[in-house]
Amino acid sequence: MKKIFIVFFCLINIQLLFSQRRNPDGSIAVGLSTPSDSVPNNEVTVKLSGKTKYTDYKIISHKNDTTIVDTTLTIQKEYKFNFLRKDNFELLAFHNQGQTFNNLAYDFRKVSRFPDIGFRAKQFNYLEAEDVKYYQVPTPTTEIMYRTGLEQGQVLDALFTANFSKRLNFAVAYKGLRSLGAYRRSLASSGNFRFSFHYETKEGQYAIRGHAVNQDFSNQENGGLTASSLEAFIIDDPNFSGNRGRMDVNLNDAENNLEGKRIYFEHTFKLLSSKDSLSQKDFSNLKIGHSFTRDSKFYRYQQGAATTSVFGDANIASLINNKTSFLVYNNQVFLDFNSKYVLGNFRVKAEHTNYNYGYESLQNNTVGITRNKLKGDAISFGADWNGRIQNFQVNASGSLTPGSGRLSGNQIQAEALYKKDSIFTVKAYLGISNRLPNFNFLLHQSSYNDYNWEENLASIGTRVLGGQIDSKWGNASIDITNIDNYTYFGQNNRPQQFSGNINYLKAKVSREFRLGKFALDNTIMYQKVASGSEVFRVPEFVSRNTLYYTDEWFKGKPLLVNIGATFKYFSKYKANAYNPLLAEFTLQDATEIGYPTIDLFFNARVRRTRIYFKADNLSSFFLKKNYFSAPNYPYRDFVIRFGVVWNWFI
Repeated sequence: MKKIFIVFFCLINIQLLFSQRRNPDGSIAVGLSTPSDSVPNNEVTVKLSGKTKYTDYKIISHKNDTTIVDTTLTIQKEYKFNFLRKDNFELLAFHNQGQTFNNLAYDFRKVSRFPDIGFRAKQFNYLEAEDVKYYQVPTPTTEIMYRTGLEQGQVLDALFTANFSKRLNFAVAYKGLRSLGAYRRSLASSGNFRFSFHYETKEGQYAIRGHAVNQDFSNQENGGLTASSLEAFIIDDPNFSGNRGRMDVNLNDAENNLEGKRIYFEHTFKLLSSKDSLSQKDFSNLKIGHSFTRDSKFYRYQQGAATTSVFGDANIASLINNKTSFLVYNNQVFLDFNSKYVLGNFRVKAEHTNYNYGYESLQNNTVGITRNKLKGDAISFGADWNGRIQNFQVNASGSLTPGSGRLSGNQIQAEALYKKDSIFTVKAYLGISNRLPNFNFLLHQSSYNDYNWEENLASIGTRVLGGQIDSKWGNASIDITNIDNYTYFGQNNRPQQFSGNINYLKAKVSREFRLGKFALDNTIMYQKVASGSEVFRVPEFVSRNTLYYTDEWFKGKPLLVNIGATFKYFSKYKANAYNPLLAEFTLQDATEIGYPTIDLFFNARVRRTRIYFKADNLSSFFLKKNYFSAPNYPYRDFVIRFGVVWNWFI
């Protein structure tokens, strides 16, 4: 909690320090704020060409795609107003914010090239390199997002970014969360700190960008409700309906934690610019570059005493403190150029990757594990292509890691896009990937005897073919996925590989209907697992329907409001069970879940401030108590939340 207020205080003071004022001659005064109209001696006058527009406040992605800072109030902003700050239509949240999510669907368009540490239930809020943003702003810019927690606590996401010059920008941000939760031992606490910068020389010959990220996610783990408490929840026992904290849970002294630190930078030097090669017309914008990544992750499971009724026998009865570490170094060199022969931009690249995964020592001498570390390195080669022919655009990327090591594999991603003005966009996608499962499938150690293994698993082969259309009439997408050697945690909580093929179809359609000040926004998803449904499970139907009213209130229209209700439903399926020791979801056959929920919201915008009020799960008052996020883990009861998103452009 103290971290959140300290960050908020620092950002406010930074904002005051960098506050700016436009002078009558069109210049910007940068320095300490003052109520006087004159410019103090300690302020620096910066000349701006023309007027500053909202389109000048740019957000730049890892792939150099550019968007602008958006202060509008839309229904899509309502869907993204959560601690992930993403639309979680395909996820099923646990009752407390900051906890994990169960999957209602899977996206295999985003498959990492190399195995990761694993413990995937802890990584929904983990920011990868592709999630870090860079900025280009004419004046210092701040964004604050605040949202209340459950019972006690809140989440605060604060960003400050400024340009020292047109060519040099920095951004610092911190997202802190603490929420007590309604059930025993469900406290969630996390922090995401990130710092990013980019710079280029006056002529653009040399450019560098980079970021530093420090993240930690800590959760008390209760193992779900006991059998008697579960029965009391289902029959809505009045002794517990008003106070969920009175219910017994399976674990009373367990918690897990994931920490991550990453340093990344990329710099390029332009050997040949477009104006240098007008007479040649064969090659232009020849650029050489290098990127470096150091990424470390650390997972810990702690428990005051062994709970053999949940996890089985242990080699010690006292304090359990299982630690897993993972460290990766990656160096990549690349060459970029434009050419009429490739119809766009082309990059060739080579990289060296070194990894170190495992444990400080053998933690359990009774189970026959022979090693405590997995180490190695690999050389990879690849190419990227971005081409354009009139309204057609093609993006392709491929990489190959030869050899027989744990990083060996290949990946090909390609998409073709056709855009017809603002009427519609059509996209086709192809993805092929082969790589080993995450490292916690290959080696895991624990004080609990049944949670120790050293596996030699086959590579997972994933093939995705998809299409998407976005238009003013609606949006639709379809993905067909085929997976060889699908790897999962079975009902015995140990890694297993499916001997057959997984064939998975996901189709999604969305459309909004408007009538005056009212609108009905609809998203429907259909899924079918043609083969492998015994190990790969998703609900057949998922839908979200939002009826809302939009209007501008009061004289001069200073207030824009969105008022409405969201109905969400997913059909029954045997959802995976959550294992807090593994921080993974495991297969189970005992419980089916599937139910509707109704949420109410009142959102408003005043200038650049968006205010959010939301009543979660109003349906809990009149529907059966069968709403669960995973077996033994109830979804949240009715609760009212408040939040705000506030942008400052000084």
